[in-house]
Amino acid sequence: MSKPLLIMKFGGTSVGTPEAIERAAHLVAEQATESYVAVIVSAMAQVTNLLYATLEAGVKGDSETLNHTIKLLWQNHSKTCTALLPKSRHLEVLHCMEDIFADFERIANGMLLLREQPLRSVDEAVPTGERLSALLLSEALQEVGKKSIVVSGGEVIVTDSSFGDAKPFIEQTREKAENRLLPVMQDGTIPIITGFNASTEDGVATTLGRGGSDYSASIIAAALKADEIWIWTDVDGILSCDPGIAPDARLLAEVTYNEAAELAYNGAKVLHPRTLAPLAEMEIPVRIKNSFNPLKPGTRISSYPTGHPGPQAITSLAGVSLISIEAAGASMSGAQLIARALEAAARTNVEVLLLTRSSFRHNFCMLIRTADVGTVMSRLREELAIELAHGYLRPIAIDNSVGLLAVVGESMRGTPGLAGQLFTAISRQNVNIIAIAQGSSELTIAIVVSESDLRKAVCAIHSECQMGQAGESMTARANS
Repeated sequence: MSKPLLIMKFGGTSVGTPEAIERAAHLVAEQATESYVAVIVSAMAQVTNLLYATLEAGVKGDSETLNHTIKLLWQNHSKTCTALLPKSRHLEVLHCMEDIFADFERIANGMLLLREQPLRSVDEAVPTGERLSALLLSEALQEVGKKSIVVSGGEVIVTDSSFGDAKPFIEQTREKAENRLLPVMQDGTIPIITGFNASTEDGVATTLGRGGSDYSASIIAAALKADEIWIWTDVDGILSCDPGIAPDARLLAEVTYNEAAELAYNGAKVLHPRTLAPLAEMEIPVRIKNSFNPLKPGTRISSYPTGHPGPQAITSLAGVSLISIEAAGASMSGAQLIARALEAAARTNVEVLLLTRSSFRHNFCMLIRTADVGTVMSRLREELAIELAHGYLRPIAIDNSVGLLAVVGESMRGTPGLAGQLFTAISRQNVNIIAIAQGSSELTIAIVVSESDLRKAVCAIHSECQMGQAGESMTARANS
């Protein structure tokens, strides 16, 4: 290709109002003068949640809620259409939107009739929000003088048949993406691609799981060997801490793929962790930018650390629970116990956020999201039923009053005394450390404390490690 290829992805808030969609269209048009551009869009903010709620109402036989939420969705999108576009386009675009809504209503009413929610049907229905926002952004682009076309993610991303959380086949996706998208862009047309959705090799609709629109963008970027991907959201980039906890939180100009993935995994909401894997493998740089403040440079994500020595950022996660399992005596193998417990958790598709153990007492604990406790406990009790019944295991303990904080930085590796510095900072605030974990990469130190102490612990470490604005000034003076 004669020009660089840029992938631009717009999140729900960045296409959430007529003004936001118009702003997004101008941002795309501006870049399209110098680059080939392909755009991936999310549904408008909160729309996907409403779509899931509508389908759930159908399964429960709640026709009133089903009809009410569909009406709300239509009102929101039709008002956006009429506010965004000239009157000459209203009738045709509203007719296209009616066709999209008709597809969704057909599936929702089928669930109402059958009182069932087949995963295959859900995956066909829930990308309705992306279809609508793609249509509106495409129309907005044409209003600013750019040729545009809507492309379904199912036309270019090929996956397995794991409905609700499908896994992409990169080679098949590369072939489809090149055939469908490259001729369009070379013709001067900007493809607006629905995020979140994909299809099997047989053309059956699938979805990529929550946060799937970011993942769609990274899959397409990798398939097309893009030069860069820009993810537009409603924040200036990745910060050293949640500014609601640490007011002096600093915008990070650059982070590595590993740092960004660890921050996302441990609670930072800017990116979904899976987004970075296809990009890191091909070293495609990512830039997180604010569509409401586009002049800000944002945060660049790439392979090489450029930040100051030590921790770069700290993130936290509430709404988590610690499950503790302990053998009643030395007759049980600790390694086998852990293996069986993790296998049981894995069968639920639940994410284990942290694992730590004591070798002598054959006990260990794992941290999961509180919303997953019921599912995991059911599998654990099933897997360990005999040992629990005969007293080989103590009763499984659950602590729902904890929180997780994670200190992240590529340059923490090999830094003597760092862990002690973090623990000392926490102890000065009279905060008790319940569990800790650090991988061999030394990229992240994860610490579990009482949820009531979480903010206090995060602030203590953020200040101690000079991650904020003052710390940035100190670093600049030290390097000058």
